[in-house]
Amino acid sequence: MQEKNVKNRKAFLIIDLQNDFCLGGALAVPQGDQIIPVLNECIRVFIQKKLPVLVTRDWHPEKSSHFKEFGGLWPAHCVQNTKGAQFHPQLQLPENTIIISGGMNPNEDGYSAFDGVDSKGVEFVQVLKDLNIEELYIGGLATDYCVKQSVLDAVKYGFKVNLLIDAIKGVNISPNDSKVAIKEMLNSGVSAITLDEMSKQF
Repeated sequence: MQEKNVKNRKAFLIIDLQNDFCLGGALAVPQGDQIIPVLNECIRVFIQKKLPVLVTRDWHPEKSSHFKEFGGLWPAHCVQNTKGAQFHPQLQLPENTIIISGGMNPNEDGYSAFDGVDSKGVEFVQVLKDLNIEELYIGGLATDYCVKQSVLDAVKYGFKVNLLIDAIKGVNISPNDSKVAIKEMLNSGVSAITLDEMSKQF
């Protein structure tokens, strides 16, 4: 159990670093696996400071309106208890990582971390409140969908947000989707930082 103290006001949130979103996956984000070394270094910083690490995962049922087969936008991916839904094996998550599962409602897309729940069914925003978190550092996949929606919702809920600009990659159905998403996030009051800049803040 993480202690509630002043040091616990920051947390690292990794979005959807799952096999299906990486090279060879059902919905691979271009160069998605290339951000893993940066994410691992961020994890090490947070472990060293004894600060929480949280990770989201798409955890879809076999039948979901999110999938093309059932009227959605995407090929089937990250189906519960499949290899594609597992976290990428190179991602070095600590043992006490808090896993937030989303996309479980077959009638919703569930892009945002704030649509997810922990292993006990507690909503993500309540998990953060229970940990006394006020500031989030966010990286992961994909810039133009789950990262963007999670960041915008974090701002909406009153959290200070730092977007790790060298730890995100986008789908880019249209070539500029990620650039547009980053601009939208920054316009909402988010700070864009790099791993090096983050390391100097601790």
